[in-house]
Amino acid sequence: MTNAVRSLREFKMPDVGEGLTEAEILTWYVKPGDTVTDGQVVCEVETAKAAVELPIPFTGVVEALHFPAGATVDVGTSIIAVAVEGAAPAEAAAPVAAAPAAAAPAAETEPERREVLVGYGPRTGTAQRRARRTTAAPVAPVTPPVAAPVAPAAVPVPAPVPVLPAQSAGDDRPLAKPPVRKLAKDLGIDLRTVTPTGPGGVITREDVHAAAAPAPAPVAVAAVEQSAAVAAPVAEQPVPVASAAGDVRIPVKGVRKATAAAMVSSAFTAPHVTEFVQVDVTRTMKLVRKLKESGELGAGVRVSPLLLVAKALLTAVKRHPEINASWDEAAQEIVLKGAVNLGIAAATPRGLIVPNIKDAGSKTLSALAVSLGELVETARQGKTSPADMAGGSITITNVGVFGVDTGTPILNPGEAAILAFGAVRDMPWVHKGKVVPRQVTTLALSFDHRLVDGELGSKVLADVAAILEYPKRLITWG
Repeated sequence: MTNAVRSLREFKMPDVGEGLTEAEILTWYVKPGDTVTDGQVVCEVETAKAAVELPIPFTGVVEALHFPAGATVDVGTSIIAVAVEGAAPAEAAAPVAAAPAAAAPAAETEPERREVLVGYGPRTGTAQRRARRTTAAPVAPVTPPVAAPVAPAAVPVPAPVPVLPAQSAGDDRPLAKPPVRKLAKDLGIDLRTVTPTGPGGVITREDVHAAAAPAPAPVAVAAVEQSAAVAAPVAEQPVPVASAAGDVRIPVKGVRKATAAAMVSSAFTAPHVTEFVQVDVTRTMKLVRKLKESGELGAGVRVSPLLLVAKALLTAVKRHPEINASWDEAAQEIVLKGAVNLGIAAATPRGLIVPNIKDAGSKTLSALAVSLGELVETARQGKTSPADMAGGSITITNVGVFGVDTGTPILNPGEAAILAFGAVRDMPWVHKGKVVPRQVTTLALSFDHRLVDGELGSKVLADVAAILEYPKRLITWG
């Protein structure tokens, strides 16, 4: 191979989920000098939803790894340079020196074409975006890409997309990504009062959290020179007090970071209502034992109380399909979903995830048992894919496995209801006119009061309880 036919291709961090903006590199499987082939897995990354292996789409020799393991990289940023035979595509070819461990220089190598982050429209260099606030000169190269890509319809307000040349109100709008703006709105923080510490004056999540802290936060000034002057000391604020002896600080990233953001967004966006009911599940527990002993659902199929709780909820949803819905804030519409994708909250070493069983409402008890077993096993092994966690419509959280009676579960974003299944306990219960020991559990249903009123929520919860008390209703109501 000669220099005349060698070129460098950059492999960029892809969006492996639904609109994910960053991923952490967990492990590199190659090093500079290694030969890679089309489709070969070169690294494993952890997104906000799962750990995913990334295959490279071309063949060549690794020239450089732009980020070490443990680094968090924005989607669309080059992570590895590979020398390939022949002339590389214009948008793929880039000098190795143009991709250090930062995203900003990548913008300089491709000023006219950028990968579009799902849900955010075209990304432009942060240095250019910041300069727009003080002078109209950099606006010219930024404006042309606006008309080419179109932001996905699912995101109604693509805040970071450059608008018209700086004139009036646009000059004063702080620079921040849509998730950061959403976080600030949820916490009641005015972005104009937040001092930015990100590259090019972009406000980060840490800046918003710092502004929301009890300690007084400095007010961002209008002049760029003053903002730049205070940026350096503010960057040191996240750890202002030395940790006491024995304290351990754990970085929040990956699944746990995404869970935290989702829970804050859900708690401060959807008005939650939670209802509770205690129910005698003695007959359901007997049915579980009989199904285990008989093997009627198939050899090796795992049968648990959660299986019948799931089937009971699916039956209740079938009787009250309005609960299987979501709220479209942009369109001011309630979206009634055609399929019931049943989410099961699962605790994993990486944090809480909610994979879902696609079209669970159409499955028989046997098929539901198989799908539930596969879901649990995949989550336990840490192999749940982003696709498995996308598109959920209603969720069950089994807090009973921890010996907890009940709770007030927070809705999974985009869903209208979540059912908490508590521990099954022997309790004194009035049965056939006598106080006798029975197996009793507590159910809790949280729902979004914007689209689920008290009557609908109560009917759904009552139906689940009625089925678990008399599981024969799975036949008569199913």
